[in-house]
Parts: sequence; structure tokens; C-alpha cells
Amino acid sequence: MIFALVAAGAVAFQLGLALGAPWGAYAMAGRYPGAFPLRLRVAAAVQAALLALLAIVVLSDAGVALEGIAQAAPWLIWAPVAFSAVSLVLNAVTPSAGERRIWVPVALAMLASSLVVAFS
Repeated sequence: MIFALVAAGAVAFQLGLALGAPWGAYAMAGRYPGAFPLRLRVAAAVQAALLALLAIVVLSDAGVALEGIAQAAPWLIWAPVAFSAVSLVLNAVTPSAGERRIWVPVALAMLASSLVVAFS
């Protein structure tokens, strides 16, 4: 549930970016302060969908929802783990201090919770 709740917050942020919210300073290394240009808005929408799918995988593997996914592809839990690990590293090295403050704890929570599910 922790992964899903944190991912829901990240999905909301990405959807906000996709809809033109002026939060660019807290994403993409802060290169686009303010609203994202169109191509990055599309990328934010794609990322929102990806995060939602990863949350579904974790919930499935945890036995909370759509358990058939985990039963059909038990290896799939490693996708959220890998995504969260890469996200943690990239957000830790970003030049944007605001991005680090927000997204390092988010990525850490997602990594820790997905690892708990993967190893349970």
C-alpha cells in the first residue's frame, strides 16, 4: 500500500505537469522552470501511466489487487524495483535541489516498499 500511495502522489504530479502546471523546476533537473513544453507534457503523461502500471504490479504481487498479474508473471515485481532504484539514483544526482528534496524520499519509499513486496 505504501508503494501505491506514494506512486499516486507521483502520478498526480506527472499529470499536473502534463496539464501545464508550472512545476518544471521540480522535474527534468529543473531545466524547464514553469510549464513544460508540449513534448515533455506528453512524456509526463506517459510517465504517469507507467507509474500507475508499476503500482498495479506491486499491489498484485502483494495480493491486494489483480493477483492474476503476479501469478502469470511473478518476475514482473522486479520492474518496479528496478524503476525505483534508477529513479533514486537519478534524483540523487540531479542539479536541482528542489527536485532532490522532493523525489529522493519518494524514490526511496518506492524502492524500499517494492523490495519488501518482492522478497515477501
